Amino acid sequence: MIEFRQVSKHYLDGTAALDKVSFLLSPGEFLFVVGPSGAGKTTLIRLLTREETPTEGEVQFEEKDLSLLRGSELLLHRRSLGVIHQDYKLLPEKTAAENVAFGLEVLGRSDSEIEEIVPHVLSLVGLEGRSEHFPNQLSGGERQRLAIARAIAPEPKALVADEPTGNIDPESAWAAINLLEKINEMGTTVLVATHASDIVDKLGKRVIALEDGRVVRDQKKGKYAS
Repeated sequence: MIEFRQVSKHYLDGTAALDKVSFLLSPGEFLFVVGPSGAGKTTLIRLLTREETPTEGEVQFEEKDLSLLRGSELLLHRRSLGVIHQDYKLLPEKTAAENVAFGLEVLGRSDSEIEEIVPHVLSLVGLEGRSEHFPNQLSGGERQRLAIARAIAPEPKALVADEPTGNIDPESAWAAINLLEKINEMGTTVLVATHASDIVDKLGKRVIALEDGRVVRDQKKGKYAS
C-alpha cells in the first residue's frame, strides 16, 4: 500500500532529511517509525501526505507515484489518507461535532452522510457526551481523540500520526494508542511516528528506526531501541 523506493530529501541549506529510505507497508499493517529529533520522521510523513516531494526516489501509495499526482488525483489521495498531528490542528471556534463535520464538508460529503457519520465516530473515540464542547473545553487527551475522530471520519485507507502522544499525559497517551490499535484491527493501515519508547516496547508492532535520515533497523516485532 505504502512504498518508499530509495527516497532522499535534501533542502537548499544542505540538510539531508532522508537518505535513500526504502520500505514497504502492506495493507492492514501497524508500523512505528522511531528515532531521535531530526532523524527524518516528520519529513517522511510530509512526503506521504504530499506536502513535499522527494529530491530523489519515489513515494508510492496504492502503486501511484505521489510526485505525479495533480488536481483531483491529489485530492483523492488526501481523502484516502487520514492525518493526526501532534498539535491537533482543531478549529477553536467550532464544537467537537462541528470539527468532524467540517472535515467531511471539505471532502464534499452530503448533509445526510455527515449527520450519520459524526455521532458514530465521536462515539467510537468516547466523545459522544462532548459533541457540543469547544476544543478549549476539552482535556489534552480528549482533543487528541477528537483529532483521531476527524481523521477517521472519511474512512481513510491509511492513518498517519505524527507524535500523537507528545502533548498528553501517559494515561491519555495509552488511550490514544489503544484507539489507533482498535482502528487498525478494523482494517485500516496505521503508521505512527513517535518518541514514546514504553508504548513501542509494549505493543510489539513492526518498528522502523531512523537515524540521520537513514533506516538503521526494520523489525517485524520491534522495540524502540535495538
